[in-house]
Amino acid sequence: MAPSIEDLAKKVDGLSLDALADKYPACHPEINPLDLYRAHLANVLEPITGVDPKLIYTNLQWTSSLDKGDLALPTASLRLKGAKYDQLAKEWAEKFPENDAIYEKPVVSGIHMSFFYRSVPLVSSVIPLVREKGAEYGRNPYHGLRDPKDPSKGKKNMIVEFSSPNIAKPFHAGHLRSTIIGGFLANLYEGAGWNVRRINYLGDWGKQYGLLALSYVKYGDEDQLQKDPINHLFHLYVRISAEMAAEKDDITKRKEAGEDVSALEANSLDEQARQYFKKMTDRDPDALAMWKRFRDLSIVRYKETYARLNIRFDEYSGESQVSEDEMDKIGDEMVAKGICKEDKGAQLVDFSALVPGKEGKRLEKPIVRKKDGTALYLTRDISELLNRDKKYNFDHMIYVVASAQDLHLKQLFKIIELLGHKEIADKCQHINFGLVLGMSTRRGTVKFLDDILRDVADKMHETMRKNETKYNQVADPAGTADTLGISSVMVQDMSGKRINNYTFNMEAMTSFEGDTGPYLQYAHARVSSIRRKANLSDEDLASADLSLLTEPHAVNIVRMLAQWPDQVQNTLKTLEPTTVLTYLFKMTHALSSSYDHLQVVGSERELMKARMALYDAAHTVLGNGMRLLGLSPVER
Repeated sequence: MAPSIEDLAKKVDGLSLDALADKYPACHPEINPLDLYRAHLANVLEPITGVDPKLIYTNLQWTSSLDKGDLALPTASLRLKGAKYDQLAKEWAEKFPENDAIYEKPVVSGIHMSFFYRSVPLVSSVIPLVREKGAEYGRNPYHGLRDPKDPSKGKKNMIVEFSSPNIAKPFHAGHLRSTIIGGFLANLYEGAGWNVRRINYLGDWGKQYGLLALSYVKYGDEDQLQKDPINHLFHLYVRISAEMAAEKDDITKRKEAGEDVSALEANSLDEQARQYFKKMTDRDPDALAMWKRFRDLSIVRYKETYARLNIRFDEYSGESQVSEDEMDKIGDEMVAKGICKEDKGAQLVDFSALVPGKEGKRLEKPIVRKKDGTALYLTRDISELLNRDKKYNFDHMIYVVASAQDLHLKQLFKIIELLGHKEIADKCQHINFGLVLGMSTRRGTVKFLDDILRDVADKMHETMRKNETKYNQVADPAGTADTLGISSVMVQDMSGKRINNYTFNMEAMTSFEGDTGPYLQYAHARVSSIRRKANLSDEDLASADLSLLTEPHAVNIVRMLAQWPDQVQNTLKTLEPTTVLTYLFKMTHALSSSYDHLQVVGSERELMKARMALYDAAHTVLGNGMRLLGLSPVER
């Protein structure tokens, strides 16, 4: 525990850190300084108000901006019978001790009591805590424990399924969003002490792979396959799909003209693809060997792209991993339990007959088995979910899938419940997101992710070259341009709420003006630059006299640093990357406006050490936030 937090606790009469942990179960001052502030405030207000301090503790809120205070208590939130809340706020404020060790006298506005921290104790406790914790500052290892009071009971298990591209199809913007959001959520829960398993559930099975195999036999190029498997397979798939569409049109016209087309249909590409896929499901060794090559080569290529985005997976699963036998068993069980019924030879689930009211109608009538006996995605997903529960004993599972699949996932969770596994359905959550607009090329086709990343990296490289002096100081300009380009794409993606659609805008995202990825990277690099110029050691910063930091700009930065663990906790409720991003941009704005007032280089040595310790703590928090989002902070 940072000595500064212990010192702060000692300044408050009767305050014991051990007692706080017992009194307020989620209170951990050793990792979150605001927990100490909340607990102390609840203790002070208990005799003044006569209200249970735990109730006060949980109702203390952040303010919308620092000028409105650090914490606020809306007296109405205490729900006291027959109370005149504005009057109570005034009375309680008057009784608040004048000489409290860590709070100024509260300010009252209507029913709200606003509390401001005293600057000296705050500065002297928060900066050392940030410096001591470093990369761990903001993390909460207690959140993911099965029992926070008994760590020996272990961590809870989380599965995050995300990205999930279809092999031989472009890794497009929808998969990009799933990848960015899923990577962020996995980081978030890992930082909160959960055992996180990242699963990439590939679209790697179905008749389209029979079609792809036919195309490869006809037009495939071994060298191209080795060099760039995804692009090559995609072009083969597009080519054969166009041929199949033209063939279908021709057969339809001939049929309408009265011709016997049975021979044409029996030998059509569609039928050949169906037969080839049947070989795959029958585990024909040659058919499976070709499919496995396509899959393995694609995964190797995907891993290179994921590495650039700071994304990793513990498992590359996929539709192919669910056996036909398992799906047959699930299908039979659904029939036996009256969950699905026959309709024109197919099996479907009529939710309106199974689930009362509007919910049943909204869930519609999905088919789970076609009339030829083929199981559909829904059946496959049911089997996969039940298998995962057995295999991983997960406590929670998140599916990061576009909002277009809202209905599919609602149907999946409801069928799991109807099968008698409500406890499994209740552990699952769909994290959805909107579309990326404006991603098409001039030909109207979706761009590959690699093309997008190359384009933004080129744009950033072009911008960097405009300042030749600074450009020459960067050790790896191309690598830095790539990092900045990726930051541009990711920050634009995370700037709004997940569910909102947004328009892909190259000019806006690569700008150093406004709240963009490059601006965030610049803010981080600027603090790094000040540290290099100041040429102070860690020992210098550790010995800094922090009581010298009295300027409002300095105190406001520390007030924001103190909020970071709370921001992470709040993000575990919102599950929105923009929660973190909004905080980071507020921090960069506070830093940017402070440089003229808090000069480091050229100041008297003790003041220089104190200010550099402040900026170094801000550098740590910026870096922690950026890494949580999946960004790679640059130093130059």
